[in-house]
Order: sequence, then structure tokens, then C-alpha cells
Amino acid sequence: MPVREFIGKIRSGEIDAEKFYAEFFRELAELNRKYNFLITTAISKPGKLKDVKNKKMPYLPVSAKDCICTKGMQSAAGSKILEGYVPLFDATCIEKVKNEGGTIIGKTNQDEFGFGTFSTNSGFGAPKNPTDPERSCGGSSGGAAGLAKALEYPHIAIAESTGGSISCPASFCGVAGFTPTYGMVSRHGLIDYSNSLDKIGVIAKEVWDIALMLSVIAGHDSRDSTSANRAGHCPAKKHQPHGSREQYAKPANYTDFLNPAGKIKIGIPKEYFENTDKKVSDAVWNAIKKLEGSGASYETISLKSTEYALACYYIIACSEASTNLAKFCGMRYGAESEIDGSFDEYFSVVRTKYFGQEAKRRILLGTFSRMAGYRDQYYLKALKVRALVIEDFRRAFKKFDVLIAPTMPMVAPRFKDIEKLSPLEQYAMDVLTVGPNIAGIPHLSVPCGTANSMPVGLHIMGSHFNEGKVLQAGQAVENLTM
Repeated sequence: MPVREFIGKIRSGEIDAEKFYAEFFRELAELNRKYNFLITTAISKPGKLKDVKNKKMPYLPVSAKDCICTKGMQSAAGSKILEGYVPLFDATCIEKVKNEGGTIIGKTNQDEFGFGTFSTNSGFGAPKNPTDPERSCGGSSGGAAGLAKALEYPHIAIAESTGGSISCPASFCGVAGFTPTYGMVSRHGLIDYSNSLDKIGVIAKEVWDIALMLSVIAGHDSRDSTSANRAGHCPAKKHQPHGSREQYAKPANYTDFLNPAGKIKIGIPKEYFENTDKKVSDAVWNAIKKLEGSGASYETISLKSTEYALACYYIIACSEASTNLAKFCGMRYGAESEIDGSFDEYFSVVRTKYFGQEAKRRILLGTFSRMAGYRDQYYLKALKVRALVIEDFRRAFKKFDVLIAPTMPMVAPRFKDIEKLSPLEQYAMDVLTVGPNIAGIPHLSVPCGTANSMPVGLHIMGSHFNEGKVLQAGQAVENLTM
């Protein structure tokens, strides 16, 4: 049942919430036994809501990625070092969902602290792709995308992206995954990976579901110093100049953007097709041609900074991660051990025991990049490259409404093939998703076909705070390819 239909039937009284959730949690438990989508499942059914007709998502099942703090529910960010941590507060996005009647049904599986492309670095076992359980769901939000695909009940997943952690699993699992402009959704209550890159977003079966959730969770939050005090472009006020005060007076209802896209101008970055599997490229081009047939126009362009984006991302992300994870040392936060020896010895024992291999690797890489003598050579240089990447995108959006490319260079790989990849080869898989993430622009992955019987994702990228145009283009692709 689609989300929109479920909300309508809840409001009209056609669906009894208590009976619905009794069936829902039985199905959820069965799916989780089979695919390992969830680390923690809610243990109680939702209470009775007041004023159901005025809630945006009454009784709607909503899952949250494990790195998003949820009151009374373990939030471990996929790591054994935080196992047993139960927050006393809700992240802002969770608080907003609950205020609109949504029900948090569990915490989805992920790579430890978001460190990975295949969700194989989770401390709680990897989630399996519902299309083929021998393949990865993608990462780091693999559990969220897998659950969104497999669950036949209405459901929306709240996820998080640093370098592609929403788009990648959405592509691999064949669902829609949206990452908003950096600062559009509050990060208050998010267990950080990389502060300047982390963005809370949405994964769902349909673009309309994403627009609904974004309407709920977007908006300024004084508790987050990076929260943007503006909303998306209001479709009712297109005559106003870009960025005018009136244009950003109220948070947008993003479902209002979901009307025919019309003569949309599309840029096709040629670099994003260079090392992409031919069958994946063919599926994306097929969708582009369908858009052209419906009135859109496209032109091939060059984003010259693409070749530097991957190295730039890993230097910045690992540097910030090594700082963020320093607090997990067995004293104030996370797992503890019996104190023996000096503080340094104690810290090393705890971190060696409870951090996974990939977390240790990124801590070491980040610490090295920030060391005296190397900071200028690596970290500060990466920040300069990031500015070039942002400028590259800005130039493109002066001419085009959106950019379109493959989300990932291949379909979901098998676990046995992932095991053969070196760390550098795994990092290289993020080559198409790190650019829009380090630029902080909104981007959406939508299914556009299949290759080797596995889903292929098409990536739509828009200019800062132009979420509405990206969602509009996404629904156009959805309507033409489903």
C-alpha cells in the first residue's frame, strides 16, 4: 500500500492502527530474520494519537538510521563501541516526525559510523539485498534502502549521507534516495562521521514519499550551528528573484513541486560515464532519451574537478572522523574496560577491542592528514579542491536546471566479490557520489531500469536549496520508467 493511500485511510478511519501494527511487526520481524535490515526494533506499538486529521503522517511507520539518536532506543551508529547506548533525547528530525504522528519502528543497519560503501563494515552483520541476498544493499545506509525495497507495508526511512551513503544503497536496492542541501535538515542528534559533510536525508519507494518526509524534517534549528535559516524555492512565488527574503519565508511543502516538469534543461557530465559499466550507462541514457521525448533538452558538459573529488573527500572526511571519534575512549562515552596501566594504554585497549578494522583505518588516515607538517600538504589542500568542485557545479547550474548521471558505476556486487577488493578499490566505488556530497548540493537517486537483473539508479543533481526542481525531475523519471 502506498504511503499516500495509507495516510488517507488512517484519517478516514478505514485502517485501525492497532490491528495494522500487530500485522506490521510480524512482517518486520520475518524480514529482519531473513535480511538483517534492522539493528534494533521498537518493542511497543504506538499510543493513541490526538487530532489525527491534522497530522502530516499519522501512524506512518518510519525507520531511522542507527546513527540518528532516538529516545529510549539503542543508537549505536553500527558500532560495537556504542552498543548499549540508549539516548535520553530525540534528534531534531525524529522529534519532528513524532510531532506529525509518525511512528519510529526501528534503527536500520549501517556501516560502522558510516565508514563503507557496502554495509559490510557493520558491527552487527551486513544487511542483504532483497533482490539477491548474495549481494550487498550498498552503504552506508544499506539497512534503510533494503527495508524500503522489501517491506510491502507503507514506510519511509530516514537516513544520512556523507559521501554517497543514501544514493548508493538506493541505487543498489532499486528505491528512491534523496540527500538535501547541506544544512537543510538539522544534524542535532546525529552521531557524526564528518561534520562538514554529514546530511540527513530520506529513502523511500516513491518520490512523493520523500517530498512528504522532507516537508516534515527540513527547516532551521537553533540547536545546530550549521542549520540553514531558509527553505526551498516556493513554487507559488516563481516570479520573485532567486534568494529573495519572501521566497524563503516559510519551509516549503515539497509535495507541491510534484507536477509535470515541462521543458527542463539537463546537463550530462561526461566524466560520470567514463568508467561506468556499459549496461548501467545504457539504462541511464534510455531514461534521458525518454525525458527528451517528454519535452526536456540535454547537453553533454565537462566537470573537470571530478578527477580530484574522490581524494578530496577521503582526506576531509577521515580528518574530521578521526577528531569526532577521539571521544570514544572508554571514559565518558561508549564501551568501557577495567582500568589498567596508563591512560594511553587504557584508551588503546578499549579502542582496539571495540572499533572495527575500517574505523581504525580511517582514524589513522585522518590523524596523519592533520599532523604537523602534513596539514598544509593534505587537509588544507583538500579544502581548496573542495572549493573548486563547488565552483564547477555552480557554473553548470547557471545554464542547466539539473545534472543527470549514473548513481553508481555498477550494480550491487556479490559479497564474495567485495571480499576480494582492497580498501582503495572499495573507496574508488564512491567516485560518482562524492562530488555532489562535498559540494553540499541536493541530489536524488531514482530507479531507471535494470542491468543483469539488478536495479540501476539515475542520479539527479541540483543547485543549492533547489530541492523542488530535483524532486520534480525525479518524479518525471519515475513516471517514465516505472
